[in-house]
Amino acid sequence: MKPVRLPAAATLALPRWALFALGLLYILPGLIGRDPWKNDDAASFGIMWTMAHGGWQDWLWPNIAGLSWPDEGPLAFWLGALGIKLFGWLLGDVLAARVGTVAVFLLGVLSLWYATFHLGRRQDAQPLRLAFGGQPEPDDFGRTLADAAVLIYLGCLGLLLHSHETTPEALQVAMTAFLLYRTVRYVEKPSLRNAALGGLAIGLLTLTRGWITPVLLMLALFACTRFLAQPAIRAVRDLGAMIAVGGAVTALWLIPAQLLEPYHQQPLNAWLGWNWLQLDWPSWATVKFFFRVGVWFFWPAWPFAAWAVWAWRRQRGVLHIVVPLAFVTMGALLTLCHPQPEQGQLLVLLPPLAVMAAFGLLTVKRGAINAIDWFSVMALTLCAAVIWVFWIAKLTGWPAQAAKNALKLVPGFHPELGWVAFFVALAATLGWFALVYWRVSRRPSVLWRAVVLSSGGLILIWILLMTLFLPDVNYSKSYAGVARQIADKLPPKAGCIETNVGPAQRASFAYYAQLPFAGVEGGRCDLLLLQDSIKLRDDREIAPQHRGKQWVLLWEGRRPADREERFRLFRRAD
Repeated sequence: MKPVRLPAAATLALPRWALFALGLLYILPGLIGRDPWKNDDAASFGIMWTMAHGGWQDWLWPNIAGLSWPDEGPLAFWLGALGIKLFGWLLGDVLAARVGTVAVFLLGVLSLWYATFHLGRRQDAQPLRLAFGGQPEPDDFGRTLADAAVLIYLGCLGLLLHSHETTPEALQVAMTAFLLYRTVRYVEKPSLRNAALGGLAIGLLTLTRGWITPVLLMLALFACTRFLAQPAIRAVRDLGAMIAVGGAVTALWLIPAQLLEPYHQQPLNAWLGWNWLQLDWPSWATVKFFFRVGVWFFWPAWPFAAWAVWAWRRQRGVLHIVVPLAFVTMGALLTLCHPQPEQGQLLVLLPPLAVMAAFGLLTVKRGAINAIDWFSVMALTLCAAVIWVFWIAKLTGWPAQAAKNALKLVPGFHPELGWVAFFVALAATLGWFALVYWRVSRRPSVLWRAVVLSSGGLILIWILLMTLFLPDVNYSKSYAGVARQIADKLPPKAGCIETNVGPAQRASFAYYAQLPFAGVEGGRCDLLLLQDSIKLRDDREIAPQHRGKQWVLLWEGRRPADREERFRLFRRAD
């Protein structure tokens, strides 16, 4: 017997305008006014900026102002560079590169919504018919589940930061959701057309972060076909079509790059080498990472997803559990077999977990839902209050201890009141109290009531951080100030600069200061920009190839928020 009894009143869909507004409130803060930060976000922007302002070779051989970056794939960088080309004159290069981030986010949300909708309206997912009628219609049931899946997806802690970065990881999670949607359409109606569209998703995912993830997810897709009544020969035919289309999409980059050899390089060898480095045998370290990080990374999706598996355990082969569970299994295997697991690898699990969690909501008891709501209200309201207290303290100096704690992380920073940011944060806070009042006073019976407060509260916290504390974070994590200091110390008609700085620093210096770094092919440079630790002395930190040569120090500096990192600019003495 199915574990679900649900009246039609519980399947009231979230208004389209509300869902759209929620998505914009989620994605826009953190994109507008934010500098590229000192991590992969700045490095990825550097590749996009180099492509947009470079030649055809930069589009085929990704690099950061001359620093080769053949890893992952070029699709995310192409989207960002295209945004700079089209909108850079209007929005500025940084914000223009993030236009693609908004489009990618919307693609992921829409794919997740439609995947859940099509699974939810299947006959095997429908709730039991009530004795006197009143059960929901299949389409209404599917829409409600899709709304719940999107709210759970937006409420996942692990998605928040990664979805706002201009990195391949943000595109990978959207492409995973798109492949999940194409998988649902294929198992719903196996055909050559749906197989080809699935191959398109696989090809785009391959161009995003390599072939290992899409190959394993494709295996998950065909593992689901054993629950379908179709001949084996048709499954083999569809698999062949999927591989052919995926390979053709990938070849759009690899074949021209191999034939034209940008910068006398062959991307295929470097790209395949990077892919093979992503696989290894599972280890105790990867297992610990998966569970230690996954507990908060997948919250609040994983408890509902686990409950869905338990609640539907008696229903054999129901595709609304089989399909997302197959994706989750392969995603977990990818993380466990990664030699150096990272949070970006966990993103693959978020779309299928959100789908399963939506079906888990169907059987959660009212008492558990109320407990989750009250926990969300208390915890998230407390977090918002703390943010407001620290913001007031840094501007007024009261409370003194809070002001000291707020400013010690950004030494030398002088906070100022930004009226626009203040009113946006105030409006978001008032909207949160209105949402809580609606939930408490109306006590709606709709299915998605259990997660609307979690998602809304997380969006509130993000808006407060990206408005009230955005200048502080930019000051702490941006290299814009250091870049301008270096530019002021460059000799007139400076030639190329040789450097050992990391990808994020190189991208920031190239963009903010237009530093003429040595190109991919290298060459003799008369300037040397050295990144090292302030704890080192004399010339021991200079790279071996520069020892024995006379260098004149032109400038030394660092970011005020970093106590160890140091940059020094040298000129060749001769």
